[in-house]
Amino acid sequence: MDLLNVENLTVAFQSEGKLLPAVSGVSFRVGNGEILALVGESGCGKSVTCMALAKLLPESAKILSGRVELMTRDGERVDVLSLTGRALRKIRGGEIGYIFQEPSVSLNPVFRIGEQIAEALRLHRPDVEDPWSEAVELLKRVGIPDPAGRVWRYPHEMSGGMQQRVMIAMAIASRPSLLVADEPTTALDVTIQAQILDLLLELRKTLGMSIILVTHNLGIVSETADRVAVMYAGQIVELAPARELVEAPLHPYTRALLAAVPVLGHEAGRLATIPGTVPLPGDFPAGCRFSNRCPLCGEIPTDDRRKCCEIAPPLKDCGNGHFCACHRVKGKDQSS
Repeated sequence: MDLLNVENLTVAFQSEGKLLPAVSGVSFRVGNGEILALVGESGCGKSVTCMALAKLLPESAKILSGRVELMTRDGERVDVLSLTGRALRKIRGGEIGYIFQEPSVSLNPVFRIGEQIAEALRLHRPDVEDPWSEAVELLKRVGIPDPAGRVWRYPHEMSGGMQQRVMIAMAIASRPSLLVADEPTTALDVTIQAQILDLLLELRKTLGMSIILVTHNLGIVSETADRVAVMYAGQIVELAPARELVEAPLHPYTRALLAAVPVLGHEAGRLATIPGTVPLPGDFPAGCRFSNRCPLCGEIPTDDRRKCCEIAPPLKDCGNGHFCACHRVKGKDQSS
């Protein structure tokens, strides 16, 4: 049975008296101990989707539809979107842990590292008799040298990589069953990026957590994730096992993302880019939201192009756990 099941999640933002859709009908699942990568350019709705899982959205955001069913540690299935008050606070940080973007901003600059971790322990693991000592053990677990000394440091006294490890220690302090890692390697050099990803894999193995890894870099997912969901303009356009998606992508957007990944050993030259930008909420095209940037759409006859521009493609089952939302891709039940 899946740990998390998201169905038809739709989120919009209130702006100047209008509701602008940011996430539209998103559905996915996360199995026990599974790593699901959520991939796409900035502005595709990845972070909004993840914040909605625990209703951490700002007041201007409205969840218009959907269910977020979570299997709790008690074996109960709950719809997180229906929870309020104390029941919701138990989920936030307790059942679902978050590693937010920009650890230098997420950590409180006026409190010592140990106190910030201890606070999470007091909230979600009141049975821990000595939160400070447990904070030291958590810092040790995430690979911070001299944890007994570092626990007394302030965030500004630590490097970006160390701050990210502190964020991970805080996120796992409550022993959540689901860890949401939102761009955990942003602004880190490639060596530290690799260390952080290895740490997440190790934590998945030792703690049995499921992980949602949010990233714009498809280059890291084949070695890290079990499955990948590609998002564009608030929708999932492709969903597949990680290796299959990397080796045999179906959607033009996924192909374009993969083409933009630098490959070691290839002759140096101009990097591939995707023309145009992700449309803003409220400006989404009526049909396929990628149609105005899609190379296939520009090469097909006018009548077929009209279908791309006017009719939204469904997410079709293409077999072997591979799903794609593109009019040019056949589903397994389609003969033509």
